[in-house]
Amino acid sequence: MLSVALHTLGCKLNQVESESIASAFTREGFTLVPWEGGGADIFLVNTCTVTSKAEQKARRIIRKILKENPTSRVIVTGCYAQLDAEAVAGLTGNEGGVPAYQKRLLVIPGDRKSSLLDLPGLLREWGNAAGAPAGDLEQWARGLDVSSPQDRFRFNPEGFCNHSRAFLKIQDGCDKRCSYCRVTLARGPSVSLAAERVLSRLRTLEAAGFGEAVLTGINICQYRDGSLDLGGLLEYLLGETGDIALRLSSVEPENITPNLVNVLAHPRIRPHFHLSLQSGSPGILQRMGRGYSPESIEEGVARLRSVKGDPFVACDIITGFPGETGGEFEKTYELCRRIGFSWIHAFPYSPRPGTEAYHFTAPVTERDAVSRVTALTDLARQGRRDYIGRWIGKKVEAIIEGTASNEGNKKKSPYTAALSDNYLRLLLPNGEFSPLPPGRAIPCRLRELGKTGQELPGTSRFDAWGERLS
Repeated sequence: MLSVALHTLGCKLNQVESESIASAFTREGFTLVPWEGGGADIFLVNTCTVTSKAEQKARRIIRKILKENPTSRVIVTGCYAQLDAEAVAGLTGNEGGVPAYQKRLLVIPGDRKSSLLDLPGLLREWGNAAGAPAGDLEQWARGLDVSSPQDRFRFNPEGFCNHSRAFLKIQDGCDKRCSYCRVTLARGPSVSLAAERVLSRLRTLEAAGFGEAVLTGINICQYRDGSLDLGGLLEYLLGETGDIALRLSSVEPENITPNLVNVLAHPRIRPHFHLSLQSGSPGILQRMGRGYSPESIEEGVARLRSVKGDPFVACDIITGFPGETGGEFEKTYELCRRIGFSWIHAFPYSPRPGTEAYHFTAPVTERDAVSRVTALTDLARQGRRDYIGRWIGKKVEAIIEGTASNEGNKKKSPYTAALSDNYLRLLLPNGEFSPLPPGRAIPCRLRELGKTGQELPGTSRFDAWGERLS
């Protein structure tokens, strides 16, 4: 049977869509293989365009796969493929003495991505008894009907190959036009999945045993279905389901209103919030087109903490935006310090063609932008340590992520990896408990802080040691 490998760059929404494509392949009998191992018959790259580095990484990955797998076929989709399909297709040229790849690379624009859900069935129809695909890539493209936009909510994974938690796409696109953002150009205006369809999919996840679902989209705060906004959707879902918890992928600061916060107070809403902040300087926020003030950011976080106790609150920050002075960066730094974020995802500004800011003058040097990232990351590490420390000895609910590897997987691991409701990565000794399947919710207590950078063989960094409660 043919083997398929998928690699996803960018946001959680891309990850959900890749999981759906993976489900479609497994349903038709194809074998999913790890990306790192190479040797797959079909490689699929789901790209991102949020920064120039994301695009550079995509190009590097595509070239490497084409070079190292001369008989494989490569499919490229996603936001980068949407905005620069010609550039991606140009990677088929004669590079470094490697033969041209015109018959092995298929580019599917992001707004046609859902057509890939049909590809496994087509390959089975065209293939022989062993499942080998027939026809060239032009035939694949014709069979996929990539001439018209597709339903962006066809993505609905039956299972999750690369995630232990369930993800549910409720929204796509964005009506805002932030001066730096290229994603809205790729994804288009905001669209929402009907509330009844959201509920149906959530009930399916709950029936499958998932302890929580992450509601995701490009800007879920723009969710609209008739009179229902995000808060109304959450109330509807909570009232029509049993025990499954809900986690929000991200929240816009201006949308943390008293009405929404009243809904977020529900115990089945996870105490973890990621804010798309971008800056703490009034001038920079204005030039970004963000539409809120530093004061409203602090008010929003205070509201979250008033109803959720001590939630995990993280944010995104862009440093080195055109014209950002040292003083303006200090305002951002001081805002983050006062608020005491549990984590800060800081990254340097990247000029994106097609955006308003691409033509802004007064660029900040790369050295200054990177040094500001370093300062914020240091602050983030301290904030995370402080947050974990406050939770030692306290009870949490955690989602099982899987058995932590030990000694290179040669022996059965005595540890289980889990993610707490407030977004802390835990290692739990199995002890007298039998291992549980991924996605299940269990009560735990945080026992002691994980050492910075501490790893067990085969595991990623973890925040704390925990113990499972009966």
